[in-house]
Amino acid sequence: MRILVSGASIAGPVLAYWLSRYGYAVTVVERAPALRKTGGHAVDLFRPAMEISERMGVLPRIEELATGTNRLVVTREGAPGPVAIDLAKVFSAASDRHVEVMRDDLSEVYHDAARDAVEYVFGDRITAIAADGTVTFEKAAPRRFDLVVGADGLHSGVRRLVFGDEARHTHLAGAHLAVLSVPAELGRDGEMRMHLGAGREAAVYGARHLTDARAVFLFRSDRESHTHRDVPRQKDLLRRTFAGMHPEVDVWLGELERTAAFYFDAIIQLQLDSWSRGRVTLVGDAGYCPGPAVGGSTSLAVLGAYVLAGELAVAGGDHERAYPAYEREMAEVVRRSRAFARGVAKTLIPSSALGVRALLGGARLLSALPTPISRAIAKANDKGLRLHDSIRLKAYP
Repeated sequence: MRILVSGASIAGPVLAYWLSRYGYAVTVVERAPALRKTGGHAVDLFRPAMEISERMGVLPRIEELATGTNRLVVTREGAPGPVAIDLAKVFSAASDRHVEVMRDDLSEVYHDAARDAVEYVFGDRITAIAADGTVTFEKAAPRRFDLVVGADGLHSGVRRLVFGDEARHTHLAGAHLAVLSVPAELGRDGEMRMHLGAGREAAVYGARHLTDARAVFLFRSDRESHTHRDVPRQKDLLRRTFAGMHPEVDVWLGELERTAAFYFDAIIQLQLDSWSRGRVTLVGDAGYCPGPAVGGSTSLAVLGAYVLAGELAVAGGDHERAYPAYEREMAEVVRRSRAFARGVAKTLIPSSALGVRALLGGARLLSALPTPISRAIAKANDKGLRLHDSIRLKAYP
């Protein structure tokens, strides 16, 4: 049975690994000419994704590539001095098993796990999918597949071909995210420095194995940028939004024209009722992104890929049985992740000075409390910080 997966970032390689383990012939097509190894941002893996990675045999390598960021130094706009927060304690309250790793490093680890058992095609993309499984590519000759899976991210080309216009399925969370590469000397190993104000925050961090540092910008905005590839316009918006925040932030913004890598997008939440149609289904951000940077979308993508492959194996490749079972298994997790992300987007980027003080005060409290107490408080609400740890993995043969 031949299965085509579109996208070689996170969900695609994880899905390809498990499908190949179950005996399917898997092809992964990726529009980029090679695995992306510049730019990107740090992502979090929580307990379910950690367990799946462990079952894949790649967890030690992921842990070796951890960013090691365990201290946050926050300067509030208008405040006399910075406040230090123990991030290790904050993450310990959120999850019993957690690692922060650069997205591009994680993608490479998952790719390498099954590269010898999977056909990878870089520098191409899907342009049409017929009902009988015949797929047309931009460059390669058409090929027929039994199933097609879109794992090609928030702006999925497969989703657009099968489900139509993106705007009909998205909800703007009222915020934007930008990440750019900056010189390594601007970051410090193990530490993130942040400037926090009403409606905007900027931070910089590094990691031991990186040759650069990363500056991250989050800001509130009710306008969705429909030109998510218009880089000059995005950079101009970033400069205007963060003008005058702090001299250190000005230095980070000064790298905009020199940066080797730049990412910018609205924090968008997908709200499809179903992720499957005919032979085609979606996984990860392509199908149910709760919102970049706010909803644990990376862990959700790893979980979704594991579940989809498992349900296909249980159904013997019968997608008419497997796809509905996959959606049933993921439905509640996705619903809770969406709700959690909406709350995080409002809390993480406060719209008022009072909200800024409340966010900083809550982080300081978690940092100051003994770990057993902070964990006990967090565990009392499995819809909040402990959302991801409350998910139990289904066992597949």
